[in-house]
Amino acid sequence: MTLLTTVFAAIICTIIWYKNAPQSKMKLGVLAFMYWGASLMWLMDAIFEYAKLHAAYFTPEPLDMLNDFYLGLSVVALGLVIWLVILLIKDPKGVIRATLFKKNND
Repeated sequence: MTLLTTVFAAIICTIIWYKNAPQSKMKLGVLAFMYWGASLMWLMDAIFEYAKLHAAYFTPEPLDMLNDFYLGLSVVALGLVIWLVILLIKDPKGVIRATLFKKNND
């Protein structure tokens, strides 16, 4: 479930990034790369776990699936938080800069 969650997040983010690619003001490429990196990590985890469990890998317990789904959502949320921090530091639209200078001028 972690793999599926991050792959869906990566696909959705990549589609949104591609639609807005020429401007790229919101740094969606960074978010897409983070999700694709997480997807690659979970893919390697799935390969090694399948090598260990073989056919049992495809019949997980419902509680394990729920835990994996929560872990996947946590990874997606952490990616969003990191992206927001990057966005606030880069300030592509100049909102934070304008707010700080407005307070200094008043």
